[in-house]
Amino acid sequence: MTTTSTPVSEPPTRQASHRVSQSVFDGSRLRVVLLVEVYDGAQQQFLETYEQLRSHVESVPGHLGEQLCQSIENPSQWLITSEWESAPPFLTWVSSEEHVRMVKPLHNCVRHTRSLRFHVVRETSHPAAGGESTRGGLQTAPRLGDGVIRHAITFTVKPGSEEAVAKVLADYASPEPRVDDTTRLCRTSLFLHGNRVVRAIEVRGDLLAALRHVAEQPEVRAVEEALNPYMEQDRDFGDPESARVFYTRAALPAVHHVTAGRQDPAARRQALSYPARPGCGMRLARLLAERDEAAAQDPRSPVLCSTVFQRDDVVVRLVDVRGGLDAVGPAVSLGLPDPGQVAELTTLLDGPAGTDGSAPAADDLARALEGARMELVTDRRAPDA
Repeated sequence: MTTTSTPVSEPPTRQASHRVSQSVFDGSRLRVVLLVEVYDGAQQQFLETYEQLRSHVESVPGHLGEQLCQSIENPSQWLITSEWESAPPFLTWVSSEEHVRMVKPLHNCVRHTRSLRFHVVRETSHPAAGGESTRGGLQTAPRLGDGVIRHAITFTVKPGSEEAVAKVLADYASPEPRVDDTTRLCRTSLFLHGNRVVRAIEVRGDLLAALRHVAEQPEVRAVEEALNPYMEQDRDFGDPESARVFYTRAALPAVHHVTAGRQDPAARRQALSYPARPGCGMRLARLLAERDEAAAQDPRSPVLCSTVFQRDDVVVRLVDVRGGLDAVGPAVSLGLPDPGQVAELTTLLDGPAGTDGSAPAADDLARALEGARMELVTDRRAPDA
């Protein structure tokens, strides 16, 4: 077997940093695997629904192709694999309201689904096929992760209810951190920014198993019920379809995580919200990721680790900072100590600062930091996490 270890087409991928354990921004091709279990007798409905989805996804920018496979051992088990030029176009499509509407009929004929996403690192070479037809590159090196999966959900509450919501979110009892022999909850951080709630979690093991475990805990169910009157969008966790749609829309994926490799027990967890101009969310998240990668190489940087979450034009940056944000200047806190990068940031933000493309003044940066800072509601670590 012959394998290739370098990208086969332009643009080349960036060299993967060992400090980066998670990223969607290295330009490598993405393989998406969807495991599906179809209800008995629903195969024909499933196939008809899939054909409608396939005819649409073929026209989505960045989509390269896909396969539908049926198990040779269990006819109820199906596998859908798709390939994308890179992760960003897939994430843009899968988080769209159009996608939410299109997959709704699928859930009438399937019992379980599970989606897995992988960057392509190596592949078998087929010289006869011609490399010129292949688009996208390969991930240049395996990432050295820390065994932790990071994820967040976000939703909005009715304006004026923020104080009551903060009390509900701060007062609940922590759920049991042990999920099973291989999965454990490590940390949960809750923040408010205006009427937007962001809940970030860290898990070792199986993320889906951890999410199901948390949702089943009585103390968490009580919190969710207490929040329902304050939600801007109605939800009913007693209705599986309502719960599924809520969590689909609330998902705030981690698109980049970098660590400086330094520990400080006194470091404080902070979060910043960067409201992007319409259509600029992914560009803004990429800019923050690049600057956090550069900062991780600087031993003087007070930022010990950073995770960037992004969905549509919602961008949240979660950081562990030595001394907290007040101990450093606003540009460093915003993740952009380079004046040129600061100017680029302000052109991507949905706000008044820097709208003319000029470098903002110090007081503009201070206002930008104050506007981005999220209120910490609770930050809980599991014992021995």
